[in-house]
Amino acid sequence: MSERANLLDFTLPALTEWLAAHGEKAFRARQLFQWIHQRGVADFDAMTDLAKSLREKLKGIAEVRPPAVLSEHRSADGTVKWLFDVGAGRGSKSNAIETVFIPEDDRGTLCVSSQVGCALDCKFCSTGRQGFNRDLGAGEIIGQLWVANRRLEEMEREGFSSRLEPDEPRVSSLASRSPRPVSNVVMMGMGEPLNNFQPVVDAMSMMLDDLAYGLSRRRVTLSTSGVVPNIRKLAEALPVALAVSLHAPNDEIRSRIMPVNDAYPIEELLQACREYLEVSPRDFITFEYVMLEGVNDAPEQAHELARLLESVPSKVNLIPFNAFPDSGFARTDMARVRRFQQILLDAGYIATVRKTRGDDIDAACGQLAGQVVNRMKKKYVRIQSQPGH
Repeated sequence: MSERANLLDFTLPALTEWLAAHGEKAFRARQLFQWIHQRGVADFDAMTDLAKSLREKLKGIAEVRPPAVLSEHRSADGTVKWLFDVGAGRGSKSNAIETVFIPEDDRGTLCVSSQVGCALDCKFCSTGRQGFNRDLGAGEIIGQLWVANRRLEEMEREGFSSRLEPDEPRVSSLASRSPRPVSNVVMMGMGEPLNNFQPVVDAMSMMLDDLAYGLSRRRVTLSTSGVVPNIRKLAEALPVALAVSLHAPNDEIRSRIMPVNDAYPIEELLQACREYLEVSPRDFITFEYVMLEGVNDAPEQAHELARLLESVPSKVNLIPFNAFPDSGFARTDMARVRRFQQILLDAGYIATVRKTRGDDIDAACGQLAGQVVNRMKKKYVRIQSQPGH
């Protein structure tokens, strides 16, 4: 007997086509899609407006199979981290990815992984230190959101709030929170999203679909280290909010800490960003900048960064470095971070300092490591541009 189809793998058009091949009409795909994603239901018997014959048919040929949760950790600040098993049936049970939910007073943000590990080997990132195993499928990507919404709703009922109110204790407030715990998604977990292009685009299209999660393009952010040809492909396929991991004011420093810069130097990257703004749902690009003591945090480097970004409407997000064993880097003193920030503010930029969240459960930025059986560890190379890109 062939393996049952995982319905989390299907966008609505793909689900419509799949059901048509099984003799079902298009409106059944819309119903099924809503049950799975809007309502978070996996049991076909509970899908009461589907014909009983279809429910019985689905039991034999399909399932809703999210990645299995290996562990769940809750931080003192309300952050939740899940470790998902993505190794079963693929030759190794050692592969696992991490997903993090960050509650704020006005939103709930889910940080989603796109690959098992990462091939880019950024020197300050613990994920890159582990190497790369494989890309995630669309169902494994959207499955992180599917599980997170279900678990957070269960936790709400247990008294754990998925929203933090300023200066208030964390208590359950079902009446005041948004209909779904996750209101924002950032593709900033393990992996380089643009190196797993089509599954990431398919998963994000499900996030945006009004029959699924109904998120706006402004509330879905893709973070990239700067894979230039695929930034241009994303602009054509599904322009969402864009964040770029810059982390340096010049090519010399960036190439030292981010090998991808050898393939796509800063000026090429900024040109792609300028082009992306023509279709972006936001009128600026967010540039992520991790503060590394003695590497990229000097006042003169802040001035250099301000000059570099003059031609790109920008928001700069300064990130305190989160240490991990044998990283070789140290966190910049907060007073020095604030001085760096003030230089950017004085130059007219929006410049924020990211609040460290979930570091007591290793869920902070740059700490996601999961469990990765490394299959590739090599220098990053240029992608050959396809015609039209």
